[in-house]
Amino acid sequence: MQKRILFSASLFHALNDASTVTIPMIFPLLYSQQFIITSYFHIGILSNLGLLTTFIFQILIVLLSHRVEYKYLLLISIGGISLSLLLLTKSSIFVSFLLLYLLFRAFTSFYHSLGVAWVSKTHPDQGLDFAMGIQSGSGNLGVFIAFVSSGYLAQTFNWKTPLQIWAAVILFLGTISFISVRKTSTRSEERFSHDLSSWIDTIKTVKTYLLGFAFGGACWAATVFYAPPLFNHKFSVPLGKTGVVLAFWIGIGSVMTYLFGYLSRRVGRKKLARLSLIGSTLFLFLLGAANKLALAQISLFLFGTFLFLIYPAFQSFVGNEVPEKNQAQAFSLVANIQMLTGAVVVLAAGFLSDKFGISSSFILLGGLGVLTSVYYLFLQK
Repeated sequence: MQKRILFSASLFHALNDASTVTIPMIFPLLYSQQFIITSYFHIGILSNLGLLTTFIFQILIVLLSHRVEYKYLLLISIGGISLSLLLLTKSSIFVSFLLLYLLFRAFTSFYHSLGVAWVSKTHPDQGLDFAMGIQSGSGNLGVFIAFVSSGYLAQTFNWKTPLQIWAAVILFLGTISFISVRKTSTRSEERFSHDLSSWIDTIKTVKTYLLGFAFGGACWAATVFYAPPLFNHKFSVPLGKTGVVLAFWIGIGSVMTYLFGYLSRRVGRKKLARLSLIGSTLFLFLLGAANKLALAQISLFLFGTFLFLIYPAFQSFVGNEVPEKNQAQAFSLVANIQMLTGAVVVLAAGFLSDKFGISSSFILLGGLGVLTSVYYLFLQK
């Protein structure tokens, strides 16, 4: 069961995260054409409300997690993602695009509370760092492929093509993910309570790590939504090549997450987490200050080297400290912290980008990184 759930969750993670970056990759094209998206603030509204939708639905998924089997929730999510991608191609005005995007975000709300929790439950103790690295790296691998393919497809054909192709890919591979666990039961005989007291207990257990998740969520959201226009608009990099640049960013992240288990054993999880926060912060400032393409690319790649170690590190902290009965709640909670922080930051970044230029988004992230790094450097736990 361990291998089946890890394979299924890793494939699910790859498809889920690939879909979430496929749509932002078409935003620069729509903005350039002044079709549907006519300002950076439109990007801010889409990303903000989309992340808030994910926040709400992740809470609902937790309430279902002990009543409905993992495999059935997976199937609902995959089907909904595929369908909503297709429906988005029918939009011609901002309002309809926004509403369909929110529907899409609802269906992408399943993995980060449900999938991560089941990986944690089925890989306790010494196997946890390895499993967290694998599932996290698989999500990054999906994003890598989506960045490369979506940029070139949109540039070569039109903005609808990447959405249509990814809808078909997600339906096909998502079915394989479901089939791999169709004979596996995740139902527990124990009845878990999700009352207010259990949420409070869970918050107390993970409160030390919430700021780390918040920073990671802000970095991911702002980079996915604002790095494509940064390279496409500020440095005049064609959309296809912009996708390649971002694919290298996520590719480096994929390598680092797959190496996380090894690095954690050699360096120590706590020290590795602190180094990752400091490194991410430094290269965010360099990315925001860069006035040449080469410096911006190098800064982005080194930022990714450190950023993508933050996620499995903090997920492993939570997996080790939270009892099994509260893990779905815990991973939903930290995922929601990521969503909420991301939602606030991307909305602010949209306003700042219209006012001061697209680079200001990354200076903002660097400032958040300073606060987060200082907190964990002086934390005694």
